[in-house]
Amino acid sequence: MTRIALDPFVTDLDGESAALRAAGPLAEVELPGGVHVYAVTRHAEARALLTDSRVVKDINVWNAWQRGEIPMDWPLIGLANPGRSMLTVDGSDHRRLRTLVAQALTVKRVERLRSGIEALTNASLEKLAALPAGQPVDLKAEFAYPLPMNVISELMGVDGADHPRLKELFEKFFSTQTPPEEVPQMMADLGALFTKIVDDKRANPGDDLTSALIAASENGDHLTDEEIVNTLQLIIAAGHETTISLIVNVVEALQTHPEQRKKVLDGEIGWEGVIEETLRWNTPTSHVLIRFATEDIEVGDRILPKGEGLIISFGALGRDEEQYGPTAGEFDATRTPNRHIAFGHGPHVCPGAALSRLEAGIALPALYERFPELELAVPATELRNKPIVTQNDLYELPVELGCPFGHEA
Repeated sequence: MTRIALDPFVTDLDGESAALRAAGPLAEVELPGGVHVYAVTRHAEARALLTDSRVVKDINVWNAWQRGEIPMDWPLIGLANPGRSMLTVDGSDHRRLRTLVAQALTVKRVERLRSGIEALTNASLEKLAALPAGQPVDLKAEFAYPLPMNVISELMGVDGADHPRLKELFEKFFSTQTPPEEVPQMMADLGALFTKIVDDKRANPGDDLTSALIAASENGDHLTDEEIVNTLQLIIAAGHETTISLIVNVVEALQTHPEQRKKVLDGEIGWEGVIEETLRWNTPTSHVLIRFATEDIEVGDRILPKGEGLIISFGALGRDEEQYGPTAGEFDATRTPNRHIAFGHGPHVCPGAALSRLEAGIALPALYERFPELELAVPATELRNKPIVTQNDLYELPVELGCPFGHEA
């Protein structure tokens, strides 16, 4: 089996994903830093592995970890070994931790956030409308980033004053270009910041999920301080990064498919179809690290060996022709059925999926209603991916907003 080295600079994600699919349902890959793992690249095999009890999250099962081959300054160590949370445990411990989070993020409870999300969206649009006319705007920085960061922070009880520091640390956390000598300090700084947030909430509880986790630990659910801190970090990280990428990717998809954009703006295609197709075709999460095989597992005509690491390559399996047919590589907002698994599958489905969909479902229609003449300020070929192996994320999304609706040019 030929080993495919994942590009740490992410210069051609589509080409890399195609190469992974061509390698078969299970590809041998090299992560940045020279770490060897396997990747599942097909939809059906990914669904099966995500519900296979022989695939676990315990890093101690990993042969390379046991042999001491994974250094603590590896740029991706924070994703491979992020500490004890629902991301790293299985069985009853996973159910215990996940249940507490899922109860706060049910579809019904998330829907209660609608009015707040609408208010934040409108405030962001007002700021955009106040910018000098004709000046290119980085839509990612000015619109796609503030909304999900503010929403998840309000949900978790994180002070807005911490946002600049969180942005700085998460940039290093996700990037494959963080110098190894900076990784241990970055991880320590993240831990210290979230520990401070938890300590503040313990002293001054509020109507937020962090306070609820603390209360649960004091009322018999036996969450350790480490579990609370790591759960908070996980939700903040996942709760804003995925939605930022989703909003940006939808705008990019519509701007590069003008015929479908026109049908969306004319009401012929619904926003739900646009969002779901973007989740499949240009998924916010390109690879999820990392699971481990407790025994040899058949994956199609290949074997995932016992003790080896496995990543889920959502960028590859989202365009799997065996699942989506010969048009899998095309963006089609009318695609039906569209049974993608961009938010995971089985017991490990992202508990924040409903929130991300709600934010995108409010923000995107409002953006295009306010700025129907929005256009990319640079050719799509000049949009550059950030060096993040796990996230399908652009450096920026320069646009020209055009005349706001209701205003004369």
